[in-house]
Amino acid sequence: MIFDAHMMIEKMALRKEKMKNFWIVACICSIVILIGVVAFAGVSYMESQKTIDVFQELAKEWDTMLQVEELEIQMETTGEQAEMLESRAEAIGEQVGVLESRTEATEEQVGVLESQEEGEVRLVFGGDVYLSDTFLGAYDVKGVSGILDQEVLGLMTGADAAMVNQEFAFSERGTAMEDKQYTFRVPPNRVKIFQEMGIDIVSLANNHALDFGTVALEDSFDTLDNAGILYVGAGRNLARAKEMQTFHVNGKVIGVLAASRVVPVAEWNVGSSSTGMLTTYSPEILCRTIEENRAVCDYLVVFVHWGVELNEYPEDYQFQMGKQYIDAGADLVVGCHPHIMQGIEYYQGKPIVYSLGNYIFNLRYASTGLLQILIREDGEIVAELIPVRTDALPFRLLQGEEKKEFYRHIESISFQISIDEYGIIRYNKK
Repeated sequence: MIFDAHMMIEKMALRKEKMKNFWIVACICSIVILIGVVAFAGVSYMESQKTIDVFQELAKEWDTMLQVEELEIQMETTGEQAEMLESRAEAIGEQVGVLESRTEATEEQVGVLESQEEGEVRLVFGGDVYLSDTFLGAYDVKGVSGILDQEVLGLMTGADAAMVNQEFAFSERGTAMEDKQYTFRVPPNRVKIFQEMGIDIVSLANNHALDFGTVALEDSFDTLDNAGILYVGAGRNLARAKEMQTFHVNGKVIGVLAASRVVPVAEWNVGSSSTGMLTTYSPEILCRTIEENRAVCDYLVVFVHWGVELNEYPEDYQFQMGKQYIDAGADLVVGCHPHIMQGIEYYQGKPIVYSLGNYIFNLRYASTGLLQILIREDGEIVAELIPVRTDALPFRLLQGEEKKEFYRHIESISFQISIDEYGIIRYNKK
């Protein structure tokens, strides 16, 4: 029994010792684990700080990269802007060049005008005019500058007297002539376009002024009178149709007469007491009228409607009548009706311009010419042909090679004349 108790005590002591050792080991393990956790936590903290530092460095590098890219984009944009500015500068340079060349050309074209001195007179003549819907529409949008650019307009408004052939009636009344392909009329309130263009006088002796009958032609008389624009070549009777209109400029009297050799029917002829136009199928009446007025003016212009449409060479009767008008006392003969330019001839030292063609009529033909006459104080006459581009609005002066080609063409269809680089027409005596 004693042996068994002793054995039991030893077992209990051994178990106690094992439990003690267990707890010692457990404590040691716990301490080690705790130390490990703390150590791991410390390392993790340090690593996390390093990680944060790394991300902060990456963020800085990213920001730097973004800034570099932005700078590169800005540099590229600046480069594009620089190229754009260079292109604009080149374009502006070209525009300046064009303006300089146009200024030079204008100086050449209006050289006679610039040299105009006190006591001199400057006259400008244009060809056929019809204010069609094309021109009325352009005027409604941009005013008169939609029809003529400032250089052409300046030539008209700057003249002492500017004249054209009015190939229509200012009226809203009347009936269109039967069996006539083209009939032209324009509302009377549109006469302000003529005023703004500087037109001082018109010829009504042509094959369209009576398209809508005598009532429309008489409306034209009244409209022009109210607008302060003179007219020649037509009237309510023969005396008015033959009446010379005059301009008094710098002590000189400029006289203007007009007649037509192109009318569709004999009834268009003016009568002693009936409305119509002065015709010149026979030159006697016009020549006698020239003779009657020669003594009362210093310079006499005859504006005549003649020739064949689209024929750039005059008919035989044009040669004959042009010379007869000058023999009667005319100083200048200006023709219209063919719608294109015809040649120029000098007779007895005086110019016959057979046709100035269309001026403001349509956009069908590329160019026409304005005739400018400078009457110097000593009586010398300088004639200048100024080419105008007429196939696009607004009409403008021809420049450079276009102008030279225009002059060469007019020389080729003219008779013993030459035209210099400034447009001055010179008679080449044999």
